[in-house]
Amino acid sequence: MNRDYYSKLGGLPPQTELLSSKAVFTTAYAVIPRSVMTDIVTSVLPHWTGTRAWVLSRPLSGFSETFSQYVMEVEPGGGSDRPEPDKRAEAVLFVVDGEVTVELDGVSHALRSGSFAYIPAGSVWGLKNGGSTAAKFHWIRKAFQEVEGLEPPPAIFTHEDQHPISAMPDTDGRWGTTRFIDPADVRYDMHVNIVTLEPGAVIPFMETHVMEHGLYVLEGKAVYRLNQDWVEVEAGDFMWLRSFCPQACYAGGPGRFRYLLYKDVNRHMTLW
Repeated sequence: MNRDYYSKLGGLPPQTELLSSKAVFTTAYAVIPRSVMTDIVTSVLPHWTGTRAWVLSRPLSGFSETFSQYVMEVEPGGGSDRPEPDKRAEAVLFVVDGEVTVELDGVSHALRSGSFAYIPAGSVWGLKNGGSTAAKFHWIRKAFQEVEGLEPPPAIFTHEDQHPISAMPDTDGRWGTTRFIDPADVRYDMHVNIVTLEPGAVIPFMETHVMEHGLYVLEGKAVYRLNQDWVEVEAGDFMWLRSFCPQACYAGGPGRFRYLLYKDVNRHMTLW
């Protein structure tokens, strides 16, 4: 299957550009459109070279509670031997352009566009771009929630090509999910999946649930219901949905609508 992952970030709009935008920040959801992700909103990070990041979400009162998500751009020769400053943080990497090498516990793993990596909390790892072009990848960070009597989850290195789309029941294959982590494996406290809707497919009810979501549109366009609003979204847009924010979707076409989906799972609710 032909894969396409949006990665055209950076630059600046012309002075003639209109100020109207679908960017919105509410207590229930946020939309960060691709037009916002310009050169002037990037961050540089300690112990990274030749690298800049677009921060899409961060733990913040009234906003993202469980995770932070970056889009990283690493120039040839760039990277880090000390990428993660917090030993409690687990990571998911998903490559959307170029190639990088991740070294984890002394073993090298080559990642290319479409590659997925899960890196357990407390790991010793590094990342380098040894290629001739810039690499771009999503980096999702979450404080791992340990469970007494449950062993820590192992690392995962895989590629989307190795994971067939699992169709949702009663959709005739028009709506499905690519799962990189076994949903029955409770050692993991987060999932990062790819959701695919064919043209005309819908999420036909108002999903309302405890999982917090981060959705980055990889391909296509759709109309997404966020709380009380319908919002047009397209490849390169990011959505954050607070726990219990009602959501639904209509993929109008002409092509597939696909997004990278984060959600927190498999843990009791913290009561303090």
